[in-house]
Amino acid sequence: MFTGIITGVGRIVAIHDLGRSLQHGKRLTIEAPAGYLDDVGLGDSIALNGACMTVTTFNPEKREFTIDISVESLDKTSGLDQPGRINLEKALRAHDRLGGHIVSGHVDGVGHISHFAPLGESWELRILAPHSLAKYLAYKGSITVNGVSLTVNQVTDLSAGCEISINLIPHTVENTALGSLQAGSRVNLEIDTVARYVERMLSAGLAPTASLPHMP
Repeated sequence: MFTGIITGVGRIVAIHDLGRSLQHGKRLTIEAPAGYLDDVGLGDSIALNGACMTVTTFNPEKREFTIDISVESLDKTSGLDQPGRINLEKALRAHDRLGGHIVSGHVDGVGHISHFAPLGESWELRILAPHSLAKYLAYKGSITVNGVSLTVNQVTDLSAGCEISINLIPHTVENTALGSLQAGSRVNLEIDTVARYVERMLSAGLAPTASLPHMP
């Protein structure tokens, strides 16, 4: 589990094929900030742009670690198939503060940036989300964008999808990889966990279910 509060900005510095077929995934080498790997061990979970991954090797002296990513994960995410800056968050510990919101590290869909520009002292970020996520997006609700916990300021249903508007304060732009986004960029989206369960509770029982076996 994660909180959506970015703990470091790293960089994908190398990408290697895990095999020759289209069914093989990739091995990513990520350069982390100084000291970031001091408390990291093999098998630890680190979210990369909001996608939970497992550390397979790490080298604190070179400030690098590797993760293996499957074809399925590559197909369902964005920004993990090319070199560049990336948001990092270590897994939540039981005694940590929950500064953002509960985040699972499982990407629900890929959105497209429709607008990103300064607005007063802050920045306005508008994202076109897939239709399938529209029912989970609400005014003042939570959304995770490339691993960053953010608050939705406006929701507009369009024929092409659902557009959400988000305000980014300068601190967020300066201390995450969101500052490098531009119109047309693809971003990983994770809906609020609470919204997921509410939707399930509201829809449960609408479809016929198999009867329980008769107990003697």
